[in-house]
Amino acid sequence: MKPEVTAFFDEATFTVSFVVKDPNSAKCAIIDSVLDFDYSSGNTDTKSADEVIKFVKDNNLEVEWLLESHVHADHLSAAPYLQKQVGGKIGIGDRITVVQDTFGKVFNEGTEFQRDGSQFDKLFEEGDEFQIGGMTGQVLHTPGHTPACLTYVVGDAAFVGDTLFMPDFGTARCDFPGGSSETLFASIQKILALPDDTRIFVGHDYKAPGRDEFAWETTVAEQKALNIHIGAGKTQDDFVKMRNERDATLAKPKLIIPSLQVNMRAGNLPEADADGNVYLKVPVNKL
Repeated sequence: MKPEVTAFFDEATFTVSFVVKDPNSAKCAIIDSVLDFDYSSGNTDTKSADEVIKFVKDNNLEVEWLLESHVHADHLSAAPYLQKQVGGKIGIGDRITVVQDTFGKVFNEGTEFQRDGSQFDKLFEEGDEFQIGGMTGQVLHTPGHTPACLTYVVGDAAFVGDTLFMPDFGTARCDFPGGSSETLFASIQKILALPDDTRIFVGHDYKAPGRDEFAWETTVAEQKALNIHIGAGKTQDDFVKMRNERDATLAKPKLIIPSLQVNMRAGNLPEADADGNVYLKVPVNKL
């Protein structure tokens, strides 16, 4: 089965969202949506999500799933907004509970913040299956970047989130709480064990030096041969050394503080106060 994949690129966060359609029906899923957020003003906007909604409505599609590859630290999810507009169940990996426990403490959320994943409609485990029309999707648990990272395999397409980037850019960072370069190496081997002609759709692109255009589609064969961090037979020891040294030089994502607070709530903003105002917390010297 070859799903029809339409990409939406948000250059502000270098995020790629995907609409994945069953070729034999109007059923589809939306993967890794974006809610626009201006950190300097604290204002949200739905321009990116509205482009996806327009595509869905213009093509008379029926949304069955709103899938998150993980709790993103670089953009806010628009899943609740999309759900109100076009439907679909919000899904993420069952290890979301680990992420919620970790960052519930970082942001001092107190006992009112549920850490059981109940904000989501579906918590996926390794080996779970789901339907998009007549297509059966499969779930791979691919942690390392975060504990809850998933790869969604639908027909000949694998949606890997941040686990892999385009071959000329490499792989995800592993220095967030719960991350592990050793674990990421093992997770990538799961993805590279898929058939060579499997299409890989990455969740971000930063246009590696020497490349003029943004890109988000590659294959297992290309990753195995060309990925600058993991390809051409690089060993686990080589990868772990490279990844740990590289991660030590990286700054935190610009939107990590708002993103984590919102995304661990399935894209919902924190509870409003009695006057209807919503606030995000900035932990000092905690991240």
